[in-house]
Amino acid sequence: MPHLTIDHSSRLAGAFDVCALVKELHPLVVEESGSSGVCKTLIRPVETYAGDPPSSETVFVHVEVGLMPGRSEAQKARLSEGVLALLAQHVPAGDGAEGQVVISVEVRDLAGSYRLSPSVR
Repeated sequence: MPHLTIDHSSRLAGAFDVCALVKELHPLVVEESGSSGVCKTLIRPVETYAGDPPSSETVFVHVEVGLMPGRSEAQKARLSEGVLALLAQHVPAGDGAEGQVVISVEVRDLAGSYRLSPSVR
């Protein structure tokens, strides 16, 4: 049931295998969150990053995990740390010559208005 969104710099194309990441990410999220069902993941390559300072050399990956309410802040923090560690294994490290790499994770509760339709006709 977890909903995941992966936003990443399009500049990572060829250097970042998002399918390999997702293959490891799904079981990690289900196990660490205690969820049942399957993860649903939206992957969005992004052309523009405006950081501090803005730079065309900076690349990023941000993962958002949406869960039904009920997990403790400690459990969500452990999940964030696990996802961050997994990202570090999959995202190529930057260096001074190639620019900066920013990775981040947010684990959040889905809003009370969340609904899921099992099928669309």
